[in-house]
Amino acid sequence: MGLVNAIFKWLISERENDIENFSAEPINCQRDVFDNLHDKLINTQWGKKWSISKLPSYEDFNRKIPVVSYEDIQPEIDKMMKGEANILYPGTINWFAKSSGTTNSVSKFIPVSKESLNDCHFKAGKDMYATYCKLNPNTEIASGKTLVLGGSHKVYDYNNTSKYGDLSAVLMQNLPFWAELRRVPSLEIALMDNWEIKLDKMAEATIKSNVTNIMGVPSWTLMLFKKIVEITGEENILNIWKNLELYVHGGVSFEPYKNIFNEYIKGKSINYLETYNASEGYFAFQDRFNVDDLLLLTDHGIFYEFIPAKDAINGIYDNIVPLENVDLNTNYAMVISTNAGLWRYLIGDTIVFTSRSPYRIKITGRTKHYINTFGEELMVDNAEKAISICSQKFNIKINEFTAAPLVFEHEKNVGVHQWLIEFDAIPKDLEYFAEELDAQLRTLNSDYDAKRKGDLALKRLEIFPMPKGVFYAWMKQRNRLGGQHKVPRLNNTREYVDELLKLSSEV
Repeated sequence: MGLVNAIFKWLISERENDIENFSAEPINCQRDVFDNLHDKLINTQWGKKWSISKLPSYEDFNRKIPVVSYEDIQPEIDKMMKGEANILYPGTINWFAKSSGTTNSVSKFIPVSKESLNDCHFKAGKDMYATYCKLNPNTEIASGKTLVLGGSHKVYDYNNTSKYGDLSAVLMQNLPFWAELRRVPSLEIALMDNWEIKLDKMAEATIKSNVTNIMGVPSWTLMLFKKIVEITGEENILNIWKNLELYVHGGVSFEPYKNIFNEYIKGKSINYLETYNASEGYFAFQDRFNVDDLLLLTDHGIFYEFIPAKDAINGIYDNIVPLENVDLNTNYAMVISTNAGLWRYLIGDTIVFTSRSPYRIKITGRTKHYINTFGEELMVDNAEKAISICSQKFNIKINEFTAAPLVFEHEKNVGVHQWLIEFDAIPKDLEYFAEELDAQLRTLNSDYDAKRKGDLALKRLEIFPMPKGVFYAWMKQRNRLGGQHKVPRLNNTREYVDELLKLSSEV
């Protein structure tokens, strides 16, 4: 084991006791987080607006502080960006993460405080690596570099006091020196705002580096692999990065992409870990190999509450519960209060709990990305699982997909789901593939199955094969290339599907 690797493992091993503590005592940790955040809240204009008590009380907090969306607090964030103090958080906040969700063109500016950087994002990152080292005692991960596929936006000056960029840009600008030394490519390349030029430069700059681990969204990571293969002529990424041992992914389910990754990584197995990290905070990471749930981080400056997803989608917030009162296998919308000034913020993600000891979760989708036109309540998790099962069964690769409903004009309350799929190679029997995808959805979702019975409310789904590159062209058209941007899997309206169908006819 190299000296640098040994020192790195020793340094992050100091986190092991804390990880064990918050895993074993999550409710106590959440109560401490609540008390600390409450002390911050009473010193803000937001706390005063809602007459929050000076004595920490969840009941008082629950009764007085409203559940909010970004639009509800945008005026306060605008004031913070102008340098005003004590608005949503004590003092001033100088950094803001620009976020626009999956495809929405309206930008959001999420406050990122010093506490959020150090006690949430960076602390969670260290915990993830400490957990990995414990899972893999013989790791040589620190003997090489971490390749980070960050966003495609530079850091911009909003005014003399405030700066903004996408989350990866904000994090990279504030990394501790020891972490920056381990990262590639250079900051100059990493922060380029033209994704296509950046991709070329990133590939050229890293092919001679000793990359031991990669962090990025699967779709964009695969584009980097493809570019490296084009440049080098090597078909196996492990011939370029011989010591590659870990891929850390997030943002979308990895399952639909795993077969494609296996085409690029041959000869040995590498480890895969999923993270749940967003502009608003670092919430969870995978703490075991070969599982599909994530350890909830309960001691990282975020207080969690949960609303049944059906209620949240309909704007009903009466049944909100703190962590200690959640049930297993119930679809919840997540509400967060953070050490950056978000108070009871409905982040838009839906999750289910798979374990209460410790608390582990699975991401099931978004409160805005689902299909429920006919009462089928189809969530992203169902769609991604069904696609993954079918791609394995048919031994095919699927690059991207999305789906939306179509209501038949001649039949009231009867319709069909239309799936737009970019296959690497279209299945020989597309009808059989459609039948199997429909069957898997019926198995995974009882509501979908009920609406499909007898074709009375919902006909069997339709598949439209998309030309190769059309999803990329669509994302480029919407200025959503690279970084954390991803194709929406489901939508209850036809906005995205109709745009893609029109674009595909022009390709």
